[in-house]
Amino acid sequence: MSDYETGDAGYSDPSYEHYEAGAESGELEQLHQASGSESDYNSDFNVYEQDTESAESTDFQQGHAVQFDSPDGTHYEEQNFTNYSNDQYDSNHIFAAEGSESSHEAQFSELDALRQEFDSKFAEGTVIEGGNPAAELGPAS
Repeated sequence: MSDYETGDAGYSDPSYEHYEAGAESGELEQLHQASGSESDYNSDFNVYEQDTESAESTDFQQGHAVQFDSPDGTHYEEQNFTNYSNDQYDSNHIFAAEGSESSHEAQFSELDALRQEFDSKFAEGTVIEGGNPAAELGPAS
């Protein structure tokens, strides 16, 4: 039997009602966080050193000697003599230093946030009311 049929030749009072309503809501949250840091250090030092030494020693001797004795008793003596001595010492010391130093630091932090809200509502209704079909048309003439 359908919802439109009546039992007593259309004189009953059928009724059909349907109503539906609802709501939906939601929320989305997303959070992303990142952070970091870096640090660099560089050190460069150099030392240069040089030693030089020199020594010189020179000895020179030259001699000449003549000695003469004659029978008559005279005495002759001749001497030529050269004595040369040279001593030298030289010392050099060179010292040099150079250097550099550097440092670097960096930090970062980031934050991403997403928030979304949504709402949905609906309502639906169907109403069928029946009665005397002749009554709905009005009185018969």
